[in-house]
Amino acid sequence: MFNRKKKHLPPAATFREVWQKGDASFKLSFFFMGLAQLKHKQWAKGIAYLGLEVAFLIWLAFTGISSLRMLSNLGAIKQKKVVFDEAQGVYITKLPDNSVVILLFGVLSVILVVAMIGLYISNLNSVRKLYVQLRDGEHVPTNSEDLHSLFDSRLHTTLMTIPIIGIVAFNILPTLYMISMAFTNYDGKHAIGFSWTGFKAFGNVLTGDLAGTFFPVLGWTLVWAVMATATTFFFGVLLALLIESKGIQHRAFWRTIFVIVYAVPQFVSLLMMAQFLDLQGPLNNILMNWHLIAHPINFIGASANPLVARITVIVVNMWIGIPVSMLVSTAIIQNLPQDQIEAARMDGANAFQVFNNITFPQILFVMAPALIQQFIGNINNFNVIFLLTKGFPMNNNYNGAGDTDLLVTWLYNLVFGQTQRYNASAVLGILIFLLSATFSLIAYRRTNAFKEG
Repeated sequence: MFNRKKKHLPPAATFREVWQKGDASFKLSFFFMGLAQLKHKQWAKGIAYLGLEVAFLIWLAFTGISSLRMLSNLGAIKQKKVVFDEAQGVYITKLPDNSVVILLFGVLSVILVVAMIGLYISNLNSVRKLYVQLRDGEHVPTNSEDLHSLFDSRLHTTLMTIPIIGIVAFNILPTLYMISMAFTNYDGKHAIGFSWTGFKAFGNVLTGDLAGTFFPVLGWTLVWAVMATATTFFFGVLLALLIESKGIQHRAFWRTIFVIVYAVPQFVSLLMMAQFLDLQGPLNNILMNWHLIAHPINFIGASANPLVARITVIVVNMWIGIPVSMLVSTAIIQNLPQDQIEAARMDGANAFQVFNNITFPQILFVMAPALIQQFIGNINNFNVIFLLTKGFPMNNNYNGAGDTDLLVTWLYNLVFGQTQRYNASAVLGILIFLLSATFSLIAYRRTNAFKEG
């Protein structure tokens, strides 16, 4: 059946050729995966393909079709209602369909269908490869050789199996579920039975009743991210330069003192700082005892001045973030080319000129990717805002947000607040992702580290 004159035949084959010239097992493999492999004694591969197909078909018949069908409307019954059951002759109460479960299993079903399509393509490629090996007289791997390759040449495939399953279960599935939620009316009023509403939730956030909150909070989020990143980086570099200066003794001790701030969990340090800055806290008492102020300053309370509260969170974030920048900058400073610095000083450059033209550019070159990552982290910096201010002071013009709330903390308020606007919070999650991804891509591609990499 197979022409073994390999010099007269192309090394590859199309699926059409496999279908037309292959034997019955190859043709049947287009419908029943693994049959060609089983016929040629590749037992493990054939059983795996065929077993997964059988399991998928059983799941599809008993569960999958129903889950996919219900995904179209997220359940027929949206509200509790009383209907007359003619068979029993009594009135019965019908509870609404649980759209949360329907959506979850619907998304999972879509993922399984896509995975099955990928497995089917893998089967076709395996069948085509087997056909070419037989057609050209090449060696066909035996079952033991296939199994041995899983722990040798294809060890990476074997080791990646469990991580990929984990990524699908704990990353892709929740992400797709959250994205799907943004296209529904899932909120406190529709907590059990909800429906698809298209881009209505996006309209509410961008142009509707939440737009008056979204854009001001977005603006403050960007200001916060820029200031939090710039201040911790700049002052961290200055602190590292100060500790590394000639004449400073016990450098390891000073580094340790500053690192302790970072080593203490933020949950502890930020709550203690909130108490320290309280209206009746130690800071106000000290300032009043020194007669520097006549009345306590409301730094972060519910009735605090918005500008004061925002400056306060930036300053507190410096206290937390500077040690990290200091440690990274110290490692870079210790590896700077000292010959350039000495040559610049011999040419008459002062300390500022050396810093501005040699030290700082090289530190920025190395730390640029980390700064981008830090900027994205500050956009999503839930801990500092929530533990320190809880979004206070509240703004009556905002919908569920305060003057120090970031998009991520506002998202939290929408989920756990009184309105429970899950769909709006899902929209915010998507917008935060788009904002972070867009900035990361643009900024990283402009760094010298990327251009020279």
